[in-house]
Amino acid sequence: MRLTLFPLHVLQMHKIKKISRSFSKLPPLFPPPLSGRSYIEQISLFRNERRAIGCPSYLWFLAFLSVQIPCFLLWMTSIRRMCLDNHPGFDCGGALWFQNLTELPHGVLGPIFPFLIAGLHGVNVHFSFDRSSVRNTSGLLGLLSEYYRKYLNFMMLPLFFIGYCIPQGSLVYWVTNSSLTAIQQVSLKLPVVRAKLGLLDKDFPKAPALSAEMVAHELCKVSPENLSPHELLVLSVKLLSSGHRARAIPLLQMALEKDSGHVKALIVMGQARLQEGLHAEATDHLERAISNLILTGHPTAEDVDHLILASQWAGVACIRQGKNAEGIMHLERITSLEEPEDPKSKAHYFDGLLLLASALSKEDRNAEAVKYLRLVVAYDPSRKEFLDQCL
Repeated sequence: MRLTLFPLHVLQMHKIKKISRSFSKLPPLFPPPLSGRSYIEQISLFRNERRAIGCPSYLWFLAFLSVQIPCFLLWMTSIRRMCLDNHPGFDCGGALWFQNLTELPHGVLGPIFPFLIAGLHGVNVHFSFDRSSVRNTSGLLGLLSEYYRKYLNFMMLPLFFIGYCIPQGSLVYWVTNSSLTAIQQVSLKLPVVRAKLGLLDKDFPKAPALSAEMVAHELCKVSPENLSPHELLVLSVKLLSSGHRARAIPLLQMALEKDSGHVKALIVMGQARLQEGLHAEATDHLERAISNLILTGHPTAEDVDHLILASQWAGVACIRQGKNAEGIMHLERITSLEEPEDPKSKAHYFDGLLLLASALSKEDRNAEAVKYLRLVVAYDPSRKEFLDQCL
């Protein structure tokens, strides 16, 4: 029975893997506050977006259980009935301490089967919930998963006592089924098995990130002058993320000497200078990046994301110099762009709207600020406090 159901389990895992990759691209299932949509409209939007990106139905979460549970109950009740009806051979077809399969557990060794059933149940629950995709689930789904896990763990004790009320023939089947389930869970966590089944994903271990010391070691082996602007940018970003700004700045300067129009290098340099408090220099680099991006004839999604980021930081740099009008002009550039589809770019887009609303509020332009804050809250309801402050 387990071998027969295994292909369905693998198919379900493929579908769930595809759902997890599509989840961040989907709108919320319930209408966000101030969005103006009804529940029916929001669910219709969710369904249309899910179909548009090829996301499988959420009913795939129940596919394996909907087949496994009826099969388990059918086999369980069938074997129990055979035990109670003294099916030929059941009275002496066992082994070790369970020679008679028609009897209930008894004697000193009687607790073995109930203990194994409860223990294997706990093992299977642990393996089922010990996945990063489950552990890192947040929101309502994460809360429901946590309560469901606690409920399943609580069921270990009732299962132990239930084991005393079932004939030993049924217990043999139950223990065998749970053992094979545990083996299946373990095997599906092995990278070799997952690779064979095409299930390798983010949970597969990756190469560790380079530390600042490792980057410095690489620089000792290869002269920075021989590196391309992109390679210099990658090394500088690794150093900045490790807190070594002093080492990163010369690499960025070298990258810009080799390619003065390198947009990513200009944006990273602008951010680094802004963190140092060199606002004028930061503004210069960011405005150069904006000019290069605006001159792009057919901007890609990445170019749009860079334009959003450069406009954000240029606006912040100008405002910190007291040039509020120029800062608002940079931030208003974001509103002329269409809302990106990419989740990361979309987050940057609404961060920019929030910064613009904050700048407008400080200029007593509350009506305009509220307009943008309503869009921000529709995207992220956790920022409603900013809207409440302006109303």
